[in-house]
Amino acid sequence: MLFEQPPSPVAPPPNSRLWTNAATGGTAIVILLVLAAIRPDFAPWLVGSAALMAVVTWANRPRVDEAARERAAAAAREAASAGAVVPLLDSVFEGFNDPVLIISGGEADDIAGRRIVLANEAARELLKIPREGALLVSAVRDPGVLEAVDEALFGGVTKTTDYAAGGARARHWRAWVRPLPSSAGSSLALLGLRDETDVRRMEMMRVDFLANASHELRTPLASLSGFIETLKGHARDDSVARDRFLDIMATQADRMSRLVADLLSLSRIELNEHIPPSGRVDLGLAASDVVDAVSVLSKERGVTIALDAERGASTIDGDRDEIIQVIQNLVDNGIKYSAPGQSVEVSVRRGLALGDAPGPRTEGAARLSLLTPDREAGVVYAAVTVRDHGPGMVREHLPRLTERFYRVEGQKSGGDRPGTGLGLAIVKHIVNRHRGGLVVESAVGEGAAFTAYFPMHVAPVLDDPQVFTDQASQ
Repeated sequence: MLFEQPPSPVAPPPNSRLWTNAATGGTAIVILLVLAAIRPDFAPWLVGSAALMAVVTWANRPRVDEAARERAAAAAREAASAGAVVPLLDSVFEGFNDPVLIISGGEADDIAGRRIVLANEAARELLKIPREGALLVSAVRDPGVLEAVDEALFGGVTKTTDYAAGGARARHWRAWVRPLPSSAGSSLALLGLRDETDVRRMEMMRVDFLANASHELRTPLASLSGFIETLKGHARDDSVARDRFLDIMATQADRMSRLVADLLSLSRIELNEHIPPSGRVDLGLAASDVVDAVSVLSKERGVTIALDAERGASTIDGDRDEIIQVIQNLVDNGIKYSAPGQSVEVSVRRGLALGDAPGPRTEGAARLSLLTPDREAGVVYAAVTVRDHGPGMVREHLPRLTERFYRVEGQKSGGDRPGTGLGLAIVKHIVNRHRGGLVVESAVGEGAAFTAYFPMHVAPVLDDPQVFTDQASQ
């Protein structure tokens, strides 16, 4: 009420056990009855006073305010409901698969004042930030995203833009920003990221496949058409020319078949490049299987293959078929560019730090890292190196070795060196999918060495030693 008397700061509350109307009246009544027993001559007056006190105490008893009780009960229920909703909303926020961040504005002209109030688990894993308090400009450096956040914070504009995450494996995101109601005088905005990597890769795969297929298949198709016309014309009755032309046509058809197979393989690998493999592969055993598989080809060419693998398991997280393809492509290149009587050396090392994975430098040789993995603490690597003693390459060719269809001048694939020019491109994309690295080292006249290295598998640590003992006994 407007003129309600405020409670006394020194008076006990009405529900105090030490000071209530009933206790006061009851005490007075007891005192009056005791005095009546002591002074019988004043007993009628004292008993009457006690009765009157009882009536007054009963009349002044506190009334129960049902409306207040209902309000108190409703407030209690609302508080309990709010207490239950807050953890639920927090669980929902953390459960989003897409990265979501709540950002505070600070001053409009202070871009360094944009702070991340809250980031869910997906955002923390992607941006490597804490749950609260990180600077937005240090977590997201894309100008388009920062501009969209500013427009949402200070202009109340909802906007979407593209965002490409950094790192060795490119990922494409669609960023959307929406303004939120202000809190305590600070502007707030909601930033969400939607992964569109698969969509972009599908588009690029289609475009690249059409461009590469149309470019590389043009030459063999033109050759086939020309020979067919020749066989239909004046060479129809020339058996010697017919046999020679048919052999060339078979070679061109085989080349087209390998081109299509390699293009499809490369497109499939690029499509899944951002998805980490889930299998386990022993790099030493994989190299041994490849050496056994190419032994027939190496004998035909008079090339010796020597395998040197360190003792112990070189287990990595990977797809076995793709790891086999990496080693086989490197070994095939080594055999292809080796002269009869030369050797191709395959070595496998394990337990290496990131700086030691490429191996020791060869004096006088040019070295270049074609792919470098993201640096992570505590990661050790296993590496496979394939070294040949062929013609080698000058330094200016090294950066382009993993481009599609790139061939070093003077070392074109053809004749006794059949190839599609896609082998090293496939190797690079497979190594990238496996979070590894690729290094080439070459010197003219002394051959080339390719090293692919991969993070080794880390076995989970069991907290219960008894469980470990039971599993070991099994």
